[in-house]
Amino acid sequence: MTESRRIVLATRNGDKVREILKIIQNPEYDFVSLLDFEHIPDIIESGNTLKENAFIKARTAYRYTGLPCIADDTGLEVDALDGAPGVHSSRFAGENCEYRDNNEKLLRLMQDVPDEKRTARFRCVVALVHDQGEHWTEGICEGKILIAYRGQGGFGYDPLFFIPRFGKTFAELELDIKNQISHRGQAFRKMAEYIEQAKSV
Repeated sequence: MTESRRIVLATRNGDKVREILKIIQNPEYDFVSLLDFEHIPDIIESGNTLKENAFIKARTAYRYTGLPCIADDTGLEVDALDGAPGVHSSRFAGENCEYRDNNEKLLRLMQDVPDEKRTARFRCVVALVHDQGEHWTEGICEGKILIAYRGQGGFGYDPLFFIPRFGKTFAELELDIKNQISHRGQAFRKMAEYIEQAKSV
């Protein structure tokens, strides 16, 4: 595998890397992550939208590595909270918080919200930066927020995000099914199709 065929996943989140690699399976490319580049500093996600943050991460990683870089930003948009946590989903409970902290804050804010108003969606934007330019894709998955945790799989808000048509949370779904319907699965499959068609990444 030559260096020109390497693509950097601009994240240090091991859970996210494993999920992405399950979605994008292209033997022509060697996918690495920021875990393989210790000299790259933490990237400040200062954007006001998921798209801005995704490009901040992809452009920064590209600047440091000179390799094609893919980054995503994902947000949970809860209708009863006027779209929050949205772009702040990963740090909803504060900087350096754990998944559990974010979930507990969400449950507290939603404790008096009736079932029919607990609608929400996950939105994922994937950005690619490479020598020939930039490209982005988006995926959306609709669901609702439960009143208590269900399931042991997944990560982040998965134990609280319920998919009515499957009768399960993301944390209960088999990974293959989750990747077929999830926001991240949709966005990364679109990006994988673009990379396959472009042939110049």
